[in-house]
Amino acid sequence: MATQQVQDDLLRKSYPLFEDQLVNEIEELGEFRTFPANEILMRKGQYIRSTMLVLNGLIKVYREDDDGNEFLMYYLKPGEACALSLVCAAKHEASPIMAKTVVETEVMMVPVDTMSEWMSKFKSWYQFVIETYRARFDELLVTLDNVAFRSMDERLEFYLKRAKDAQQTTLLNISHQEIAQELNTSREVISRLLKKMEQKGLVGLHRNAIELKNL
Repeated sequence: MATQQVQDDLLRKSYPLFEDQLVNEIEELGEFRTFPANEILMRKGQYIRSTMLVLNGLIKVYREDDDGNEFLMYYLKPGEACALSLVCAAKHEASPIMAKTVVETEVMMVPVDTMSEWMSKFKSWYQFVIETYRARFDELLVTLDNVAFRSMDERLEFYLKRAKDAQQTTLLNISHQEIAQELNTSREVISRLLKKMEQKGLVGLHRNAIELKNL
């Protein structure tokens, strides 16, 4: 468990524009949590009583159908929060999305009841919420464009580039099956496309890992 000083440092580093009083209230009313990799943080149909401010690590937000197929929507990095969870929390609605840690992740859980009050009380919180909505909307438009107008090989390249940027590494520890689930296609299709990319020198294929080279 991180000390109070470490929590304070993480919060101020991740959210440098928050006023001191807002940071103090977040620390007083929020709950610091550490989650291991691959921990499900939010399930479809779950009612949200708090939203997560990411301090360290990485979270993926995705949709899941009745057959368990996943569709990656976006990643949450330090300094960010989930726009959909903010909306659902404010309106007391069930979540339409899933969220899962990619690596060990530290978050500050903020109670729902405080968020509306902060909108009028703190300018930095108001601006943060608006910017969160805008950033997620822009990212969803890019994702939609790739799904609607791109071929599967282009979608795969976009997926790998986004994972590289989010995880800040050129070695992605992910299986072909996981990619296939998130792109809503078959493992055979992904394996075939990755093999072509390997022949072009764009990636290196390893057991449950993909090395990005000249992508």
